[in-house]
Amino acid sequence: MDGDDREPSWKLLLGSALFCGLATLGGVIVQRFAGQEQLATALYTTAYLAGGWDAALDTLGKLKRFRLDIHFLMIAVALGAAFVGAWWEGAALLFLFSLSNALEGMAMARTDREIRSLFREAPKTALEVLPDDSTREVPVETLDPGRRIRILPGEQFPADARVTGGDSAADESMLTGEAVPVEKSAGDTVFSGTLNTWGRLDATVLRPPGDSAHARIIRLIREAQASKAPSQRFTDRFGTGYTIGILTLSLAMFLVWHFAMGIPAFVSGEEGRSAFYRAMTLLVVCSPCALVISIPSAILAGVAAGARHGILFRGGIALENLATIDRLAVDKTGTLTRGELELTGIEPVRDGDSDELLAVAAALSRHSTHPLSRAIVSARLKRGTAELESTDFRSLAGKGLSGRVAGREVILGRRALFAKDSPVLAFPDPEPGLTEVLVESGHLAGRLLLRDAPRPEAAATVRQLRERGIEVTMLTGDREESATLVGRELGLRDWRAGLHPEEKVEAIREWRDRGERVAMAGDGVNDAPSLAAADVSIGMGLRGSDAVLEQADIVLTKDRLERILEALDLSRRCRAIIRQNLAISLGVVVILGLAALGSLVPLPIGVLGHEGSTVIVVLNSLRLLTTGAPSRRRPPPESSPNGSD
Repeated sequence: MDGDDREPSWKLLLGSALFCGLATLGGVIVQRFAGQEQLATALYTTAYLAGGWDAALDTLGKLKRFRLDIHFLMIAVALGAAFVGAWWEGAALLFLFSLSNALEGMAMARTDREIRSLFREAPKTALEVLPDDSTREVPVETLDPGRRIRILPGEQFPADARVTGGDSAADESMLTGEAVPVEKSAGDTVFSGTLNTWGRLDATVLRPPGDSAHARIIRLIREAQASKAPSQRFTDRFGTGYTIGILTLSLAMFLVWHFAMGIPAFVSGEEGRSAFYRAMTLLVVCSPCALVISIPSAILAGVAAGARHGILFRGGIALENLATIDRLAVDKTGTLTRGELELTGIEPVRDGDSDELLAVAAALSRHSTHPLSRAIVSARLKRGTAELESTDFRSLAGKGLSGRVAGREVILGRRALFAKDSPVLAFPDPEPGLTEVLVESGHLAGRLLLRDAPRPEAAATVRQLRERGIEVTMLTGDREESATLVGRELGLRDWRAGLHPEEKVEAIREWRDRGERVAMAGDGVNDAPSLAAADVSIGMGLRGSDAVLEQADIVLTKDRLERILEALDLSRRCRAIIRQNLAISLGVVVILGLAALGSLVPLPIGVLGHEGSTVIVVLNSLRLLTTGAPSRRRPPPESSPNGSD
């Protein structure tokens, strides 16, 4: 794929840039020794070739289309510096320029990898059911509508299909973000790439794999990537005009000095009086070395500062663009919430039975891999209640579990599993957003309540983002009731529920069409299309799928939501430093350029002023690394900002 072809190119560029730097350093050292001028020139020439070949090839390609840009000016300045003996100036310029290009190429080489990760996650084979009810393994791409397939527990569904036999539950979190598996039985639809959690299912293929939900996600990512124009660097926007203007000015001044003022063109008793020497001085002092490095140096420092604190910026575009966002769209499950079910309440029929009820439920749940069972076992471990043994374990398809604990018959699961006179049926339906598990064992009875709880830092993070002028909207595939509960608990003013990936993308496009700049934060494959559609995409690192981590412009490697605040503060500081750098570099160019026009600046002073501005710009950028974390104010954990509601 393209990503594979691009990866060696950035490595080659980086190797060439480093070689250019080493050759330049060697030339500076050798030049200090008398009689080694030829060796120094050879080293500088090597540096020119290593650092300038890519810019030269790019320039030649654009010259064929009658276009000029900063690459052309870099080459012209470097050659002009060499012509007047300023080899160090030209070599240093090419080193900085080639290093910047290599690092940009490294970031670009990774933009296609999320597509490959999605292809790797898709099922490659399927079990086709033959007329005699036996099965054979066939490639997924051969599945046509109407063919019968069988999906075993723990396997992915290879295509969109309708269930014809069996009972199970499907983990559809990759499509909807919902943590609770969806029960599946005859007549229900299953989707390609989702996971069959516990039962065997037979199904009939509804559509070819190329038109499946999984394939649609891949297409959405590609379409969103194609529609998202990259940020334009300031230097790129004015590059062609600046290049033509400086070259024209240098040529015009050469003609003025030579023909109007009578200064010799190339040869003069005093080198400083040569018209060509003056023109090259003007070209050197007006070369945008500091200007070219002003943005990359700040970007690299900002990226390094973010990495120190668990914020990985995938290139400079994300670091620049995050400071400009007006709205943050966030997924619910795994982003605003933990993404894992946890026990929130135990309601025994008789007071004092809470610990025993949990211990009995956990004894059965140990034998099941269902997310509800895992949450119950985890809750028992956290509470430190007694560990009991169970026998005669049975999984009751689509209903729950049964077995014996401490010699007593135990049943655990949904309401449909219990007799009409069971005391557990007297409990009212759980509140929206809560999932109940009923338990009965003789005189012991009650229910466990579980939910996907919000992150403790989420409410304060939402509030502080709003204080920074950013509106937060939750986009979720979960039910309206659950979304409303979480939205109110976190103090959100806007949320949209029951969304499929396509609808999340449409919501983001709607905001962008209104002129808003939108960031999207998520952690599941279902979030990948909307991440691609946003101006800036943020992936939650520890829980994020491979597709999201490769798609995201920013990855929160420590999986803490408040890192978004720190990333925003860092982005705004970096953007301010970029403006300062541009003001410094352009200011020096203007001052030195005016001095060169008046023949007031000899080449050594011009080089010193020019390189001095570069050093100032780099040191200013390094302030991002020396002032600590972008934000040390960690939002305090709190369950709700609306406690009075």
